[in-house]
Amino acid sequence: MSSGWAHALGETALTILLPEADPLIREDFPAHVSVLFPFLHQDRIDSSVRRRLGELLRTHEPFGLTFAEFGRYPGVLYLDPWPADPVRALTKSVVDAWPECAPYRGIFGEDGLQPHLTLANSLGPEAAPAVYDALEAALTPLLPLTVTVRHVTLVTWDGTAWRDTERYALGTASPDQGP
Repeated sequence: MSSGWAHALGETALTILLPEADPLIREDFPAHVSVLFPFLHQDRIDSSVRRRLGELLRTHEPFGLTFAEFGRYPGVLYLDPWPADPVRALTKSVVDAWPECAPYRGIFGEDGLQPHLTLANSLGPEAAPAVYDALEAALTPLLPLTVTVRHVTLVTWDGTAWRDTERYALGTASPDQGP
């Protein structure tokens, strides 16, 4: 998760970690596509929430994502996942179960940002387009990147960094809980 957001101690998020994409990232966080940021505060995540979350995520089968197209938000260079619908479906099902968890705190509307893999964002909104043009040119030979998503990871802000808290398997695979 980006360090550009103000985070509260114990804040959590649900994310798809993509270690295969780590070499593409130009920031101090692991490659990931957010499913839901923020999720419940860690103090609200008890065995009942864990069980319910695991059951909900197992209703979604593992899926593939391909990253080949760059996109930009002000100050952010990212890759679009294709297809994005499985990520959107994960987000929708979690928000339907916990409607108090608005994607990105509702800042970007009801649906939040579109799914994306942030590559660089530390330059801020005033970043010169030429900087991201050069980064795109350097990363293009590494694309397309195709991954299989089998888990969603609950991460928790410990005051310094995001820490993997639990992993939840997608589909009928046995639950895989733990960092």
